[in-house]
Amino acid sequence: MDFKSSKGIFLQIADNLCHQILEGELKPGDRVPSVRNLAAEFEVNRNTVMRTYTNLQEAGIFDNKRGIGFFIAENAVELVRAGEKMEFYNHELPEFISKIKLLKLTPQDLADLLTAIHNNDQNEKK
Repeated sequence: MDFKSSKGIFLQIADNLCHQILEGELKPGDRVPSVRNLAAEFEVNRNTVMRTYTNLQEAGIFDNKRGIGFFIAENAVELVRAGEKMEFYNHELPEFISKIKLLKLTPQDLADLLTAIHNNDQNEKK
């Protein structure tokens, strides 16, 4: 993982874990790596990882089973997806719309692009 200076490391680790949840690499009920193991993997302080886990627990994405460890919550996929949608709507979409206007893209240009993406996805599934 290549940490960016513009965002806290604990948030970047959380983003990474949430991405793994959306990709299906971490599934509801799965045990997540221990704080110590993840800290060693990312070469960060254990307190940084603990802060990540605490935030994800407070968001309902992780369950803490005292003495056993942290696990992916049953509704984690829905929670992560909802959070990602809000992030997209509030931050990325306005920039995207500005770029569309700047480039004077038409609805047909966008429809063609979406069709091409959809067709590519279908071909990859075969």
